[in-house]
Amino acid sequence: MTAKFRKPTEDPIWLKALLGGLAFGFIAVLLLLPLVLVFKEALAHGLSAFWATMTEPDTLAAVRLSLTAAAIAVPLNTVFGISAAWAIAKFDFKGKTFLVTLIDLPFSVSPVVSGLIYVLVFGAQGWFGASLADHNVRILFALPGIVLATIFVTFPFVARELIPLMVDQGRDEEEAAATLGATGFQTFLRVTLPNIKWGLLYGILLCNARALGEFGAVSVVSGHIRGVTNTMPLHVELLYNNYDYVGAFAVAALLAMLGLVTLVLKSLLEWRYAGELAAMHRH
Repeated sequence: MTAKFRKPTEDPIWLKALLGGLAFGFIAVLLLLPLVLVFKEALAHGLSAFWATMTEPDTLAAVRLSLTAAAIAVPLNTVFGISAAWAIAKFDFKGKTFLVTLIDLPFSVSPVVSGLIYVLVFGAQGWFGASLADHNVRILFALPGIVLATIFVTFPFVARELIPLMVDQGRDEEEAAATLGATGFQTFLRVTLPNIKWGLLYGILLCNARALGEFGAVSVVSGHIRGVTNTMPLHVELLYNNYDYVGAFAVAALLAMLGLVTLVLKSLLEWRYAGELAAMHRH
């Protein structure tokens, strides 16, 4: 007598309920509860205290610096990610595996270590510190150092989103366009870019969220100058260490809202263009 075939999804209802309950429990305890507590503490003294923190000059300076660093780092990482993914997916060359390994390097290196590397290179006692000082060029404790640290920790996101997508799509369409006389730039704009636009957008959203929330590397190179080199995460730490808990949670709530905006945009894109995304994945 042969055993009755059972589909992999035909598990007992109690097992499904248990696994679903564990998943929702972890999400509630580790994600939703901290998020709710952040907003609760931020509004503990009312909207007036929250707004007072948001309009404080040091807070506004931190917001401007974070947005400026992200506005510089994200486009640069986008250009790098597209170029790296194009080279890896469309061409064969020696060192391709090594290039992929280098792209993954920021995922394995602590952000604090990457910040210390910039101190070693651009610091007063670093390799280029004396030369930079002679020409009155400031990298550390200024916007350039913060941008460099942000670029380092965020540059894998766009590339890592595009590489598997472009590898899966293959080279047939680009080769066909080339045989029809299209230039490399025309091929990219009319063939490659339409095929990768959603993966590219996801990578940009993730890169931007990471850039706004970066703490470790920026903390090392910024110098923690209040109102000058403090980004939003650093400003949260400063306020908390000064026992301004409402202010710290208010700025943290702003960071959380920016993260939620990123999540909402991603979800809206998935909902609005579900058909195109499914077609892209089938391709």
